[in-house]
Amino acid sequence: MAGITAGEALKAGAALLRSAGIDTPFLDASLLLGEILRLDRAGLILAEGTPLSPETRSLFDQSLKRRLSGECVAWILGRREFRGLDFIVGPQVLVPRPDTETLVEAALEFIDLRGAKFPEGGLLAPLSVLEIGTGSGAVAVSLKAERPALMVSASDISPPALDLARSNAQRLLGKADGVNFISGSLFDGIAGFFDLVLSNPPYVPTALLETLAPEVRREPRIALDGGSDGLDLIRPIIAGAPEHLRPGGMLLLEADPGQMPAIAALLTRQGYRNIRVFQDLSGRDRVIGGIPSGGPRQKNAVTGIL
Repeated sequence: MAGITAGEALKAGAALLRSAGIDTPFLDASLLLGEILRLDRAGLILAEGTPLSPETRSLFDQSLKRRLSGECVAWILGRREFRGLDFIVGPQVLVPRPDTETLVEAALEFIDLRGAKFPEGGLLAPLSVLEIGTGSGAVAVSLKAERPALMVSASDISPPALDLARSNAQRLLGKADGVNFISGSLFDGIAGFFDLVLSNPPYVPTALLETLAPEVRREPRIALDGGSDGLDLIRPIIAGAPEHLRPGGMLLLEADPGQMPAIAALLTRQGYRNIRVFQDLSGRDRVIGGIPSGGPRQKNAVTGIL
């Protein structure tokens, strides 16, 4: 790429990624070059005719090689934008995706309706939210950022993921205690009751993991593998949530569109009502939720079953 401009380097980089079968070659190349030049996409257009220094060309070449090796752009940049916030990401967590914004939107809709229905002294009562499997903290931190009065807790089985989530909360909320992070699997270590429990659990069937894009296969298997039918984690979340939900509280789950009928059936069998499905930006069923009948259920002291 000797003696070329930013525009020429961008076109050559995009062509290289395209030849490797990468779905979004120009976008990826733009993000990589823009990061090096500290320019957004509008700035890149204005800088098309600017010659690149040897150092810049070398850095761009290295970024392209990493992308060609199967690393996702978010890992190369070290961050991912989610609901207007820049989250630090890495190999220890699933990269936040636009589809998961549907989970946040569904949560906010419920939170706002519930807060309006149960005012306290003329003010909205502080509602409580629990996220199971927080990963980078994108959902929990976004909810706290957009509704500061919320009491937000978030759990994860992975200590490295929790460390990263805490770091993101500190950076983006300006305080370490903005979200209560809990180490444990599913509802382990969870005490008290919540108005909303939500999760984007692993839901990819094990047999389909090898069919995922190379960059996705590099992400933590624990955050992807949902067992033989993709519902291995969803079943215990559905079964366990009523023990932790206040009367009228809701469970929200993100999953694959094709899994929605099976999840709806599980919710029905567990006595959930007002079951509702939410669509993502592509119009595909992405989030499903329901409200357990009656108040919080207690486990049987002998069997441990709800």
